[in-house]
Amino acid sequence: MNPILREVSQVLETERCRLRSPQEGDGKVVNEAIVRSIPELKPWLPFVQTTPTIEDTEQNTREALAKFMTRESLRYLIFTKDGEFVGSTGFHNLDWDVRKLEIGYWIDTAYSGKGYVREAVQKLTDFAMEELGFVRVEIRCESENLKSRAVPESLGYELEGILKKEDLSVDGTRLTDTCVYAMVCEDTE
Repeated sequence: MNPILREVSQVLETERCRLRSPQEGDGKVVNEAIVRSIPELKPWLPFVQTTPTIEDTEQNTREALAKFMTRESLRYLIFTKDGEFVGSTGFHNLDWDVRKLEIGYWIDTAYSGKGYVREAVQKLTDFAMEELGFVRVEIRCESENLKSRAVPESLGYELEGILKKEDLSVDGTRLTDTCVYAMVCEDTE
């Protein structure tokens, strides 16, 4: 089946969170979280190497919405049940034929350390395997990003390996090692 015809929930619920696909107008709240969190995000994420404007973030959010609709990538914004924006997560590098994908995430510093990302990633992992039929879910992160590494480690993902000198740091100044974590559904061929 062509992925664009796949039914994919635009809203997912967890105990404390509501994950939903991006919408027009989300750029402002997402941008505010990015700007607040630049010191923590800048070492790891390319899109905060310069401070994005609200317009930059709105454009990025609308592009994410378009990619959601074409099933190229599936970004979800994380909100508390009270409607406070927490961060962003989602599926990228989807391979609908092999049935594998990657999960990425970042969080507003104000919500860091409270388990929101772990909760959202657990929901996405279950959703990918149980609802969408993916058999391999990966999380890749720089080996020195200990907070990011803690998420897959706490959820039982297997560290399949560390790719040495595999990528450039986001500022382009040095080579970095990439951790590859995976959760694999063993019940399929």
